[in-house]
Amino acid sequence: MTPSPDAFATALLTWFDLHGRRDLPWQRDRTLYRVWVSEIMLQQTQVGVVIPYFERFTRRFPTLLDLAEAPIDAVLALWSGLGYYARARNLHRAAGLIRDRHGGSFPDRFDQVEALPGIGRSTAGAILSLATDQRHPILDGNVKRVLARCFLVEGWPGRSSVLAQLWDLAECLTPRERVAAYNQGMMDLGATICTRSSPACGLCPLTTHCRAMALGRQGELPASRPRRVLPARTTQMLVATNPAGEILVERRPPAGVWGGLWSLPETTPGQDLGDWCQTRFGTTPTRVEMLPTRRHTFSHFSLEIRVVSLRLEAARIAIADGDAQRWLKPQDILSLGLPAPVKSILETLDAEGAFEAGETA
Repeated sequence: MTPSPDAFATALLTWFDLHGRRDLPWQRDRTLYRVWVSEIMLQQTQVGVVIPYFERFTRRFPTLLDLAEAPIDAVLALWSGLGYYARARNLHRAAGLIRDRHGGSFPDRFDQVEALPGIGRSTAGAILSLATDQRHPILDGNVKRVLARCFLVEGWPGRSSVLAQLWDLAECLTPRERVAAYNQGMMDLGATICTRSSPACGLCPLTTHCRAMALGRQGELPASRPRRVLPARTTQMLVATNPAGEILVERRPPAGVWGGLWSLPETTPGQDLGDWCQTRFGTTPTRVEMLPTRRHTFSHFSLEIRVVSLRLEAARIAIADGDAQRWLKPQDILSLGLPAPVKSILETLDAEGAFEAGETA
C-alpha cells in the first residue's frame, strides 16, 4: 500500500533541508547545460569521483557551443579515467545536435531532451527537474533502492515488471512543488543513508514508511542481479618505440570498447612479433621484453592485458594514416584520451624512466 504522497514528500524534504547536498558544483550555477553534463557523468559513477572531472570539463567547455565546436579528442581527453566512454561520445554528439536543431540552447521539453543521444527517461527527468523544477519522476540506482525497500518491491530492478512497479511508485510520490529538492533528496538519501550495504536506518526520515525495515529485510532488497560468471578475454598490447623515442598509438574504432580513444597496438597473444613488425614497419625489433600483465574488469567481461615492449631502430618507420596512427612522445600521449589501463601502463613506464634517452620502452 502506498502512503500519502504528501506525507512521504514532507518527511523527505524536511530531511533534505537539514542534511541534503545543496552545494555541488553543478548546483552553484544551475543551468540546463551544467546539470546535463553532471547527470551524464553521474551515470554509473559516484559524486565524489565526478566532481573533479566536472570542474575540469566545464572550465574547458563553459558553454554548450564550446562543447559542440570542440574536437572529439579534446572531449575524450578530459573524460579519460571516468570510464563508459560512450557517454562522452554521446555528450559531444548531442551538443552538435542541439547546436543544429535548437539554436545552441539546451531544450526544456521532455520529449526533446529524451530524444538526445545518451539520455533516457530518468536522466531526462533529472535534468529538467533539477535545472528548472519541472515535475518529472526519476529512477536512478539510489532511488530504486529507496523505493524497493520502502514498499517491499521484490525482484531485480532490471526486470521490466519490477521496473514498471518502481516507475509507478516514483510517479505517484513525486510532489508538484519543490521537485528539484525532492529528486535531489531521494538521490542523496540513497547515496548516504539507504546505502546498498549497512544502511543507516536510524538516521532515515522514511522509517515509518519502510516496510523492509519493519520486517528486517533491508539487506535483501532490492534483489541483486542474477549472478553470472564474466567471460575472460586476453589481448597483447605493444609499447613500440622508434629511434626518436616516440611511441606508436592507434585510435580505436568509434564503436565498442574504448571507442574513439587512443590506445596501444594490439595483437593476438603468441603472435610472432618479428613478423608483425616486418609487416607493419619493414623492420624487425632489436629488443622484445615482456612487461607485467595487467587485468581490467568491464561490466560484461574481464580482460587480461599482456604487455610487450618493442624497440625499433630502423629509420624507415612510416605510418599510413596520421588520424588513426601516430608516433608521439610519452608526454604528448598522456594528454590524449586514453583507456585507464593504457594510461596506467604508460605512466608506470614513464615513472620508471623507461622513456629516457637511450632507454628501451
